[in-house]
Amino acid sequence: MIKVTPFKISYLHPQYWLTWLGIGLLYLLVLLPYPLIYWLGTRLGRLAKYFLKKRLQIAERNLELCFPAMSAQQRQQMIDKNFESVGMGLFETGMAWFWSDKRIQRWFTIKGQNNIKKIQETGQGIIVVGIHFLTLELGARIFGILNPGIGVYRPNDNPVMDWLQTRGRLRSNKFMLDRKDIKGMIRSLKHGEILWYAPDHDYGPRKSVFVPFFAVKHTATTIGTYILAKLADPTIIPFTPRRLANAKGYELLIQPAITHLPQQDEISSAAFMNKLIEKQIMQAPEQYMWLHRRFKTRPKDTPSLYGELDKIHD
Repeated sequence: MIKVTPFKISYLHPQYWLTWLGIGLLYLLVLLPYPLIYWLGTRLGRLAKYFLKKRLQIAERNLELCFPAMSAQQRQQMIDKNFESVGMGLFETGMAWFWSDKRIQRWFTIKGQNNIKKIQETGQGIIVVGIHFLTLELGARIFGILNPGIGVYRPNDNPVMDWLQTRGRLRSNKFMLDRKDIKGMIRSLKHGEILWYAPDHDYGPRKSVFVPFFAVKHTATTIGTYILAKLADPTIIPFTPRRLANAKGYELLIQPAITHLPQQDEISSAAFMNKLIEKQIMQAPEQYMWLHRRFKTRPKDTPSLYGELDKIHD
């Protein structure tokens, strides 16, 4: 269980001054009116495309692999919109960490809140499947305001960033769990808690199986959802935080509960979850984190899908 630790004087060491400078600047920028934040964020994202060349190539490769029928022009349009979301994702992280509940709620429309309330009334644990949209931090914050639960995350290597990240995420949630703490997740679900879980990234070969994801036949996919479902018997509810165009705000889409997750084996369960994730992504594909090497883990004796790009650390 991870809660906010007391501030340490070591966080003020000169090695962290650039971190504090960046966070301070972000804090000031998110004080601006949202339409101006939207203008700055989308333009910062467009500019970033010219500096993040390797990430641009990864995003292009992912779209090529997932949507082979997509034309080059369509792919380029998706890339342009995706990098606008990259810029907005930075500002949305600041909004999630520093905005008041009232200001966040002002810019969100919530759809499907009753889908959560129905399950909460039964006392059953809930796995909220929240995939890696670039609106991730902000979506988790608004969901937590409405339904405080437990976040699953990877601790940041920078202790100042880890402290700030944990502090920001716990503004509207109970506590955090390391993504490796399966026992903690199972215990929380058995106590009727809401657990935020993202099974859509490539977490390596350990506790993964190879199943289809879009047009990629063999995609390393975590069996974590299968383990949690088998041992804790939770309800699974997908949700999507979607940014609206032209600075109109956001929608939080809370889907109906999944009542038929296959549990006969790991492969059928993982394949089912990937289909569910695909449907979530297609609600706002330009806002998904295509910059991640989703297909870096390959079956034995199978060539890389990224070539030289495999040298990049995710």
